[in-house]
Amino acid sequence: MDRIEAEKKIRELRDTLWENSRRYYVENAPVMSDFDYDHMMHELEDLEKQFPEFDSPDSPTHKVGSDLDDSPKKEFAQYPHRYPMLSLGNTYNIGEIEEFAQRAENSLGNAFTYSCELKFDGTAICLTYVKGKLFRALTRGDGIVGDDVTENVRRIKNIPQQLSGSGYPDEFEIRGEILMPYEAFDRLNKEREDNEDQPFANPRNAASGSLKLLDPKEVAHRGLWCTLYHIPADNVLFETHSQALDAAASWGLPVSDKRRICHNIKEIEDYINYWDTERKGLPYATDGIVIKINELAYQRELGYTAKSPRWAVAFKFKAEQACTPVLSIDYQVGRTGAVTPVANLSPVLLAGTVVKRATLNNAEWMRQLDVRVGDWVYVEKGGEIIPKITSVEENRREPGSEAPVFPTVCPDCGTPLRKDEGEARWFCPNTDGCPTQVKSKIVHFLSRKAMNVLAGDATIAQMYDLNMVRTPADLYDLSMTRLLSLDGWKEKSARRFLDSLHKSVEVPFERVLYALGIRYVGEQTAKEIARHFGDIDSIASASEEALAEVGDVGEVIAASVYAYFRDERHLVEINRLKAAGLKFSIEEKAVSASEALKGLIIVISGNFSISRDDMKALIENNGGKNSSSVSGKTSFLLAGEKPGPEKIKKCGELGVRIVSEEEFYREFLGGSPQKGKEPADNQIEEPTLF
Repeated sequence: MDRIEAEKKIRELRDTLWENSRRYYVENAPVMSDFDYDHMMHELEDLEKQFPEFDSPDSPTHKVGSDLDDSPKKEFAQYPHRYPMLSLGNTYNIGEIEEFAQRAENSLGNAFTYSCELKFDGTAICLTYVKGKLFRALTRGDGIVGDDVTENVRRIKNIPQQLSGSGYPDEFEIRGEILMPYEAFDRLNKEREDNEDQPFANPRNAASGSLKLLDPKEVAHRGLWCTLYHIPADNVLFETHSQALDAAASWGLPVSDKRRICHNIKEIEDYINYWDTERKGLPYATDGIVIKINELAYQRELGYTAKSPRWAVAFKFKAEQACTPVLSIDYQVGRTGAVTPVANLSPVLLAGTVVKRATLNNAEWMRQLDVRVGDWVYVEKGGEIIPKITSVEENRREPGSEAPVFPTVCPDCGTPLRKDEGEARWFCPNTDGCPTQVKSKIVHFLSRKAMNVLAGDATIAQMYDLNMVRTPADLYDLSMTRLLSLDGWKEKSARRFLDSLHKSVEVPFERVLYALGIRYVGEQTAKEIARHFGDIDSIASASEEALAEVGDVGEVIAASVYAYFRDERHLVEINRLKAAGLKFSIEEKAVSASEALKGLIIVISGNFSISRDDMKALIENNGGKNSSSVSGKTSFLLAGEKPGPEKIKKCGELGVRIVSEEEFYREFLGGSPQKGKEPADNQIEEPTLF
């Protein structure tokens, strides 16, 4: 692979990973299996090592996925974590667990043990207790800041409001997972189906969605459960991780009793093999085993990468498999026009849910698999989420069966399909006339990350069928009278829709650009393009070469953006949206106040006289670029009060300068800090744990 191909592939992988991260953490509606996501992440890691000139601190290989509520009107308060909530490195290969153990032995030299635990398939939570009482519960968020879901967590039955026993610190954090047991999951989905609501795909999605409900009483109804597994602290009285969890259990906290102390790789493998079978009898979902160095002193010695602890790793179980016949094959058209074959299966129970459909990916993959209607196929749920056909039981194939013929025209609009060079999928090029694509693009336009309007697939399908909308601009012409013609709509639902539509005109330009649905232009890329050019007219008139100069834009994206603005229909649509009041230029306050920080990559750490978000905005508004991790490309670390010790250590190792907030304003901005919000009355000072 040459440099041009590598750059293209790296950008494609990053866009896909960020998009699927958003679907997983924010929308709780993943479309990619854990296995495929992890494989893609490893592929990106390998390419960034092979071509370090394309590595970036903003790559998903260096940052954890985020579940933060970033809607214009935040429903949840947000607070910083005392210690970053990182993700675990993972593998499906037992050989890599052996390598992990060998690296630990080589680094530490002395004897140590491993704490092996079940990897629970839920959503991460961080609980803070003050004087024995539950004070705050934060989601993982982006690893640095989390959403405050305390009132919802108070409704989870096995989380104590008041600790029991004695010996617990005045203030401490404990982390774990919020789960939805299978019984509660089945009950919830039955209720949703009875109400004609979309059922949740799996217990993990249901748990994550339930934790972010706005009505705590409804959370209590969902039957959530919690298990806790980690107490972060710099200085502890306990010698081992296992002792700390035993103490937590004595205080009444829900700690798993399935843990085991292992002394060597054979004992670890025995534990993995045991639970690979026994987990199927558990009342909740697990997807692997976590192996941790048990001695806390050795954990501190091994330390962290920018994204993961070096003293822990997760082994993921191979997906559960079942054999069932193929009843038929459909061909679905996606938002970008990609045509995907989908097999309709005889229903089969797999990993706790009933599977009726499985994607066949693309024409070439379907040909290689040689799957036919009537075949018995093996189906698995990669990462326990997305059903996938892995092989055909050819011994059970009926005589005379014929291979399916992939369509040559769009199954929706009849337009001849096209496959671009280097693409695996066939596409319908009728982007603005194909009904499925049109509806999908409108749904994307209204989505939370874009215009954040209260409407979904069913609503848009109705509007389309009644010829009420054909483009996003049509939405802004809708009246109360027309909305009341929709099946099941009353004045209240129509008013809610119109109110959210009117609020959407306040959405900033970079999100409007993302909402347009330009191929290959994801959320982050839209932000980069918007900030580079400043307004839509400058983007529309830019050459491909000028577009390619933007930081996150390569040749492929530049060509796509250029082609989009050469289509007269798109220009007419943009003018209609302008007339509706949408923002098509960066607001004055978002334009760089200066170029004092131009070309500088800055990492911030600690507490400042203004909020962290305001500090990041200040850096961007003066031409700088924020990064979450220290690397050789970092210009300096901006350190507030109590900066992260790992970041300070990393700066020392790489020779990166550390700048105080006072120095930052004096040396780079020539002024004094802008005062932000005062800290909340209930803000906790940094505690000394244990």
